Amino acid sequence: MKYPKVADAVFLQRPNRFLARCLLDGGEVLAHVKNTGRCRELLVPGARVYLQDHRGEEGKRKTVFSLIAVEKTTETGSLLVNLDSQAPNPVAEEGLKSGRIRLPLEEGEKLLSIRREVTYGGSRFDLMAESSQRRWYVEVKGVTLEETAGGERLVRFPDAPTQRGLKHVEELIRAKEAGFGAALLFLIQMEGADRFSPNWGTHEAFGHALRQAEKAGVALLAYDCTVEPDSLTAAKPVPIDLGEVEE
Repeated sequence: MKYPKVADAVFLQRPNRFLARCLLDGGEVLAHVKNTGRCRELLVPGARVYLQDHRGEEGKRKTVFSLIAVEKTTETGSLLVNLDSQAPNPVAEEGLKSGRIRLPLEEGEKLLSIRREVTYGGSRFDLMAESSQRRWYVEVKGVTLEETAGGERLVRFPDAPTQRGLKHVEELIRAKEAGFGAALLFLIQMEGADRFSPNWGTHEAFGHALRQAEKAGVALLAYDCTVEPDSLTAAKPVPIDLGEVEE
């Protein structure tokens, strides 16, 4: 996924979850934050951020900039994190089409087509893939929460309780039980992650739901991304660890 007209700036303040005050070319500008999550460990005063410039585009916008990425300071240096919550779906679709992201297909099973935003039961899943043998329902979750400790980079989801995410997991289980392929893809919007884990401390019920999904045969996938200020591309699989809280 490519972003045109991207400029680097300095984050100053987030007056609300939709807006960020930034310093760009010596002047203060307002930018739309394309992520309504908390992002407290990322959007800190003085952080370098990257803004997409929408000036000259058709249509009316309240802000002419969008905040799409931020540089996070870690134990080992800086880490570029894409914050665009609308990016995971197109990046996942492109990754599935190119083969960078792989569903656990059976021998001889091939993907034939992919559609976006398909309803099943009481949920709308991000992607539906038709294969030569069955239909796959795929829900995509963007991951931006990272912790570095002892040289290991651990990423977690969610960064806040998510009843909607919990409902998606439960619906994927029902789709699997009905004979469809079902997958939950965690698209990590940074590179170099060593391990993915549910955020038990923030939403324990979501962690238990993932365990139930795994037992039911729902495919749990995690992929990190190659991140540039103006692009986001699916890269490689990341191990999933559902541990930490006992049943």
